[in-house]
Amino acid sequence: MSRGALTLALWLALSGVALAAGGGDKPDPAKEAAMKALAIRDAPKEVSAQDFVAKEPAKSGYCANIADAAADARFAWQKEQLATLERQVEERIKALEEKRAEYETWLKRRNEFLAKADETVVAVYAKMKPDAAALQFANMPEESAAALLTKLNARAASAILSEMEATRAATLARKMSDAGRKDAPAAPNAPVPAPRKNERS
Repeated sequence: MSRGALTLALWLALSGVALAAGGGDKPDPAKEAAMKALAIRDAPKEVSAQDFVAKEPAKSGYCANIADAAADARFAWQKEQLATLERQVEERIKALEEKRAEYETWLKRRNEFLAKADETVVAVYAKMKPDAAALQFANMPEESAAALLTKLNARAASAILSEMEATRAATLARKMSDAGRKDAPAAPNAPVPAPRKNERS
């Protein structure tokens, strides 16, 4: 007798016993327990790895045989990926080095231009009349004016300062003096020293 027929016969027998007992309206716990046991027994089982190896020895042997080759292939692929990333990093470093060299060249040209421009401006103010130069320095920021006066020879700088307002001339002279010292700047109430003679004069 097949499993399905046996299950059906068992169910009919249990049903007959339940009807004979007069419990048609009330569920029978014994019947429900028997049905659950049959359902669990007849449920399909999941195939485990051990079942697969037992049923398919040829396939499991093939997987074991190619395991080393698969590991070698994966290692080779990872090595190739690392080599590709290394090449990309080297290319980016090379591009950054080229940009840095280009920036350094541009900065050098800019500094040379500023140095020439600074020398030109100093030469222009050195040839100007003191009263005209004093008007220019009076409207110039203090730091720029003091820097330019420091680069002029002592005679030209003193002539320009003598044409300026006393307060402005004193401030510029103090900044010129502070620029020539390595220590802290003088106190606000300290006496203003005479303009320092430029070494280039």
